[in-house]
Amino acid sequence: MIKYNIYPSLLDGYQNYLDSSINWNRFWGNSDEPSKTEEEYERECFQDLLDKINRVPLDKEAADKGTAFNEIVDCIIAGRKSEKMQIDKIYETTTIGTGKPFQNCVALKATYNKRTFTFPIGICKEFADYFKGAVSQVYCEGVLPTKYGDVLLYGFIDELLFDKAHDIKTTSSYTAWKYRKGWQHRVYPYCLEQQGNVIAGFEYNVLEIKGSKYSSYTEPYNYIPSKVKEELTDVCERFIEFLEAHRERITDKKIFNN
Repeated sequence: MIKYNIYPSLLDGYQNYLDSSINWNRFWGNSDEPSKTEEEYERECFQDLLDKINRVPLDKEAADKGTAFNEIVDCIIAGRKSEKMQIDKIYETTTIGTGKPFQNCVALKATYNKRTFTFPIGICKEFADYFKGAVSQVYCEGVLPTKYGDVLLYGFIDELLFDKAHDIKTTSSYTAWKYRKGWQHRVYPYCLEQQGNVIAGFEYNVLEIKGSKYSSYTEPYNYIPSKVKEELTDVCERFIEFLEAHRERITDKKIFNN
């Protein structure tokens, strides 16, 4: 019997809470006048985690930008129009290649959640070409036994291509192995294996946006079933202890399979 329903971003929020001291020291540890104390930052991470668990609606431009770019890539792969947002082509007049003026598509503009995001056509095609033939937004789930009962792990994989699962990320700053403490590259391969689809690994495919400069990066992880199951069991059991310790503050009972 399933006792808990958990998806990767909840585990990411829990990991961020566990690492609050490490992250505070990384960002503010060398500052003479930090904008927030270590205790304030820990409380902020705690509240962010509770908000995720309780599904408090968030209005974040960075998240919307990622959603917009992901949808553009999915639409190009499938050759379809979006049902989530308005996507328009941006043209400019050029004579390159023909000597005669013509309208050339230089970017794609997505309007989502009352925000507008523009991405160069080249970077959109680069990602879409990389995922040619992929299946987009694949739902997966798997049951993980723990000492506190069975956990249903679930979520949507951005792209499933051959023997790898992929997640598309947008960020304003990328450093190598930025997502190593994330849980998508563990949860999704485990879930696929539970459904009878063993894959070789997982990739984060990252678009870094710094002003008008766009760079792409790939962060790969091999899938080692026994190691991943051990790691998932450990983090889920600790997360369950957190949930039970703060059960009275959790208003969305779906996480308790209720």
